[in-house]
Amino acid sequence: MTNKKRNINASFLLHGGDYNPDQWLKYPDVLKEDIQLMLAANTNTFSVGIFAWSALEPEEGVYTFEWLDKVFDDIHAFGGKVILATPSGARPAWLSQKYPDVLRVNAARVKQLHGGRHNHCFTSPAYLEKTQNMNRKLAERYGGHPALLLWHISNEYSGDCHCDRCQTAFREWLKERYDGSLDTLNDAWWGPFWSHTFTDWEQVESPSPNGEDGVHGLRLDWRRFVTDQTVRFMENEMVPIRELTPDIPVTTNFMADTPDLIPFRGLDYQRFAEKIDVISWDAYPTWHNDWETTAELAMKVGFIDDLYRTMKDQPFLLMENTPSMVNWHPVNKAKRPGMHILSSMQMIAHGSDSILYFQWRKSRGSTEKFHGAVVDHDRSPDNRVFREVAALGANMEKLAGLAGAHRTAEVALLYDWENDWALEDAQGYGLESKQYIKTMHAHYRPFWKRDIPVDVIGKTHDFQKYKLLVVPMLYMMENKTAEKLEKFVQAGGRLVMTYISGVADEHDLVHPGAWQEKLANIFGLCPAETDTLYPADRNSVQYKGKQYELKDYATVLELHGAKAIGSYEKDFYAGTPAVTEHDYGEGSAYYIGGRLEDAFQEEFYEELLIKEQIVAPVRIKKEEGVSIQARFHAHTTYVFIMNFSESEKAIELDQTYQDVLQGGFLEGLYLLKPYEAKVLQF
Repeated sequence: MTNKKRNINASFLLHGGDYNPDQWLKYPDVLKEDIQLMLAANTNTFSVGIFAWSALEPEEGVYTFEWLDKVFDDIHAFGGKVILATPSGARPAWLSQKYPDVLRVNAARVKQLHGGRHNHCFTSPAYLEKTQNMNRKLAERYGGHPALLLWHISNEYSGDCHCDRCQTAFREWLKERYDGSLDTLNDAWWGPFWSHTFTDWEQVESPSPNGEDGVHGLRLDWRRFVTDQTVRFMENEMVPIRELTPDIPVTTNFMADTPDLIPFRGLDYQRFAEKIDVISWDAYPTWHNDWETTAELAMKVGFIDDLYRTMKDQPFLLMENTPSMVNWHPVNKAKRPGMHILSSMQMIAHGSDSILYFQWRKSRGSTEKFHGAVVDHDRSPDNRVFREVAALGANMEKLAGLAGAHRTAEVALLYDWENDWALEDAQGYGLESKQYIKTMHAHYRPFWKRDIPVDVIGKTHDFQKYKLLVVPMLYMMENKTAEKLEKFVQAGGRLVMTYISGVADEHDLVHPGAWQEKLANIFGLCPAETDTLYPADRNSVQYKGKQYELKDYATVLELHGAKAIGSYEKDFYAGTPAVTEHDYGEGSAYYIGGRLEDAFQEEFYEELLIKEQIVAPVRIKKEEGVSIQARFHAHTTYVFIMNFSESEKAIELDQTYQDVLQGGFLEGLYLLKPYEAKVLQF
């Protein structure tokens, strides 16, 4: 496929969402009403066809596109745009009945019945053919329609299949990875352990609760294979789309696992980012929960926004969110008045060029009939939720000039999917306390609180763009990444790494000494051992004359050139180095040996920011709970000031700004109401 860069051809921010007219074809009054309400809600863009296969092809080879023709024409008539989805996420019953090879087999080797969604076999010849054929029909019919803005490939790709075809495909994938050598595979998987040496390729099976599930190399390679198979399936879907609509960009919607908004673990999204034109994701934070502050949850949202934005270093799309509540959290609490506009402004502030909903209209039946929507069961434009959506739409129209605006960062945080998988599997340390994503949050939080832009990058990104690179718990590190880190520091960068890093290679085989050899030179030390603490255990670290609490992990360090700048205070390693600094080339490398309280990260990173002269884009004074983010477009800076708290907060502006949403100008002191968001520009 071509690597041609395709951008969304829109000079406005997208506002609308997942529209399912196929559920309402027997209710023409509803479809007519939809168009009127779309205008009333100040919406302009709609995702159509995501689960519409049965309405598009009710029988094999019988196509009923007329209803979709009218949807395209009606939306185009009021100046709206269509994001056209390929319907592979949920297939019609006739297809499962006639082509049973499309049905997925689970890890226990049980073949699934027709039903649900996202449950097809990615290697099924029939499904590969049928999905590509449907997509060709869609591209032929709508590729030239002026309303078509973007292709939405399938929906929330997920899951795996363990059928015989997938086993064969897995073995072929392994043969390619290991140059056709079982000896090489056995070495990579440490086959002699428990006598797990394979002597025939047919002996290799995917992980199963009924069979082999403890070989970490096998589990890691299976997850890599599942990602590759899913990417191949997506590419198969894209063939007619690229052929017939070469200038229309494509996306597929990513996810995050709630409540902590963990990047979806089932697939390595970095691999998908290489193939699509636009990153989009579905955000469902648990706003107003009873275990964290609103600002803390906003920080987690900011983290994953920055991860997905950085994948292609361009604006992303919020493909799904709810204007009110979901129906699948343990408690489905409604967004409080003002929260929808505030949370939407945060998305735009961190790089989104859209606020799109699931769903436009609540369905009357089945699984998601109580999931929030713009149009409720009352069909009224006068209820609270609809009015807030319309108000947001009016605000977004005032922000039209922001479309395409970028963010710039001098700080990067490295997150890696494969590392997450390997850490999750590792039967060591504290099985419940590894907490990779929470550790990422702990090192992202100090920058977010200071309004310092952060790029959340992967191992393949260019490290040299940044002044400061933070690498928490990179347990699995191959030579290539270590070499990139070395070059980064040698060239003048500041590198921060934590405990449980550089332990294993890309096969999850532990490095000699449990330490990637290049790191010894970079950091001027070697970890001697890592102590894992019980939840009630506490130690402390002395750093710059202050004491900081330590829990969960403490790595005992042997220094070989590094300077201790913090030391443990208790246990058999009391008085030994806990935090170190090492000058290497033109830069410096810092190692944090234990899991320290947030106050340590606050002070530690404050010092590094000062050393590197890294500052927030604007110098606005604020109170706790206020987030200030900026986007840049040509000669204009857009400043988002957001109060993620339930009380009024004061800000002090550093200059006179134009108030984009309210009009006029703003300067001096201003009191933000709870959940208030201001957008200023200069």
